[in-house]
Amino acid sequence: MNTNRTRARQMRKNPTEAERLLWRRLRFWQVDGFKFRRQQPLGNYVVDFVCLEKRLIIEIDGGQHAEHAHYDSVRDAWLRDTGFVVLRF
Repeated sequence: MNTNRTRARQMRKNPTEAERLLWRRLRFWQVDGFKFRRQQPLGNYVVDFVCLEKRLIIEIDGGQHAEHAHYDSVRDAWLRDTGFVVLRF
């Protein structure tokens, strides 16, 4: 099985509190009818939330992300190059 798919499945089962709260909003409000997916594999990465129709990615950064700034910038550049808008909170 694809390791990103396995990782995404594990991440869906164990979301952070912030991810859980945002997912509840995105899932039930459906933001103007657009469908979001959570912990979705894209290329070599797994994104927190994505609306494929709008090419929009939402990332929830916690304290653990401070040391991953370079990785995040490389990842975001690749996602932007493939046509996505990346929002980080």
